[in-house]
Amino acid sequence: MANDVNRLIDMLYQRIEDAKSPALKPNMSMVDRDELLDLLDELRAQLPVEIKRAQELLSAREKFVDDAKRDVDRLMRQAELDAKAKVSDSEVLYAAKEKARQIIQQAEERSRKLYQVANEYAEDALSRTEEAVQAALDEVKQSRVRFRGASAAKMQEQRDQLDGKISPAQADEN
Repeated sequence: MANDVNRLIDMLYQRIEDAKSPALKPNMSMVDRDELLDLLDELRAQLPVEIKRAQELLSAREKFVDDAKRDVDRLMRQAELDAKAKVSDSEVLYAAKEKARQIIQQAEERSRKLYQVANEYAEDALSRTEEAVQAALDEVKQSRVRFRGASAAKMQEQRDQLDGKISPAQADEN
């Protein structure tokens, strides 16, 4: 899905970059408004999917942590049962407790590492999504400003023509 979002953003950039400039106005571009709005609608539809995917990752991470805790509890209970079965020999009991402690320590370390990896991945995915959305939004804002400026200039030119302030030949020069 992130690929779809990036593809849509690339398409928006390409449409804007490929837009034709009106004569004598190289700073302005004319774009197919409906086409860009369609691309933005499609982008908007894809973003909730990306966000849902990040939420699913967070849920999976929480489930994994819960499963790891259950495994630790199970291993702890098993270690205690094993230790009780061997109570007659204090060295065996000591070894079982040490083994249980090591298992718990390993499980906790594994749980911490997996929690960290899942958090980093989710943060990265959300950050990239946020950057993509912000870039697209910035481009749309810039396009709207250019469109409004071009539209206002054209309307003023037409008013001036209607008021007789400039001749049609002068308007063509602008």
